[in-house]
Amino acid sequence: MTNNQNEKLFSNKFIKKFLENEPALFLKNKYKFAEIASSLSYYLKSFSNVDKLLDYICLIFKHIFNEKIILIIPLNYEGEIWNENIKISANNECSIIQEEIASFFKQFYFSRNFKIKEILTFENALKDNFKEYKIETKKILSRGKCRGFIYIFSNDMTSISITEDNNFNFIQNCLAVGLENYCLIKAKKKHENVDREISTGAEIQSQLLPDYCPIIYGVDLAAHCRPALQLGGDYYDFMCVKTNISEKRKEKARWAFVIGDVMGKGIPAGLLMTMLRGMLRAEVLTGLPPDRILHDLNQLAIDDLDQSHRFVTLFYSDYDPRTRKLRFANAAHNPPLLWKSSDQKIIKLDAEGFVLGLQKDAEYDCGEIKLNENDLVLYYTDGVIDTSNSLGERFDEERLIKTLTKLCKQSYTSQEILNKIFKKLDDFTGQNRHLEDDASIVIFQLR
Repeated sequence: MTNNQNEKLFSNKFIKKFLENEPALFLKNKYKFAEIASSLSYYLKSFSNVDKLLDYICLIFKHIFNEKIILIIPLNYEGEIWNENIKISANNECSIIQEEIASFFKQFYFSRNFKIKEILTFENALKDNFKEYKIETKKILSRGKCRGFIYIFSNDMTSISITEDNNFNFIQNCLAVGLENYCLIKAKKKHENVDREISTGAEIQSQLLPDYCPIIYGVDLAAHCRPALQLGGDYYDFMCVKTNISEKRKEKARWAFVIGDVMGKGIPAGLLMTMLRGMLRAEVLTGLPPDRILHDLNQLAIDDLDQSHRFVTLFYSDYDPRTRKLRFANAAHNPPLLWKSSDQKIIKLDAEGFVLGLQKDAEYDCGEIKLNENDLVLYYTDGVIDTSNSLGERFDEERLIKTLTKLCKQSYTSQEILNKIFKKLDDFTGQNRHLEDDASIVIFQLR
């Protein structure tokens, strides 16, 4: 059949005229039904309007089973009774009962959060109200999921059920496919909207992380965050403690380095990370030592974190290029690894402290260490060491320490070391495997 012929058959006007002019011939002539079936399949292939499809189905029901009254109650894509698209198929002689059924349905109340069991109450009420009719029920099923209900009214209590009729079952299955297609289209559009919002959020969030590492006297910096999803809960930042000074003076000013991890990942973690960033940046400008910064940040954020049922681990440090002293405080984050060039070994930088958002009166210790030439500090989030391979083995802290030790013994820049660590992670996880959690690394090396 050509496209032009299909488009002609696709027209409700043509179907109505054809059926009304030749109802008797239609029932006898299989070829005519084949044409209707062809146009119906074409409609489903070119599906765009579910209301037209329901009208079309009613039209076919009306002329194939003209002695029956057929009520179609579809469910929308949210699984609720689709009131505006309820249809009744009946011939002109049944106009009065058609109005009565429509009126009855309007009086019946379905809760907004419709449950399938409610339909049983409706069916009992329907049968009680129309006792003079034999009423049969048929679910509209697609892939095992209910997409609506069909009720067949018959004046003859002894009549043979049309639910076993091949024509009825064919039309019902086409209706089920049409409603399923509608739900899939709506779900796809909804997912596309969510994807757009997530992409926008991810773009905004990526702009909140530093675009580049600042120039600090005697320091070589490198940093990278690889989120497991589009939006991540990892956070790192570099902030000059002094404001309103020239870029040249900033190079020798005190700088704050921070790395943190919001419990979980995705949109909730990303939103909390964004909130904490604003709070922390305001706190840094006070110039207080690291332990006081974390104490005050915890006080500010605890209510919001408590309501979200999440917590945050965070390591905060500040560095003075003139004295080479690094002060730090830890809110239960993974301790950074310090490569002591003079001793050719790695130690952990740690201090006592609770996670943010867990205890309102939490206190934090402050540590301090003087760094020497070629010393290196690696800040990281637990997504790095929790990365697993196809055998279920974790990358773990020990493997990270061994990798870092090997790299520090060679003359690599901070960026080269960072790249090689991520390459090691990729080799460990294997091809086509993604990180299970956000992974961030900041490398701070004295030249």
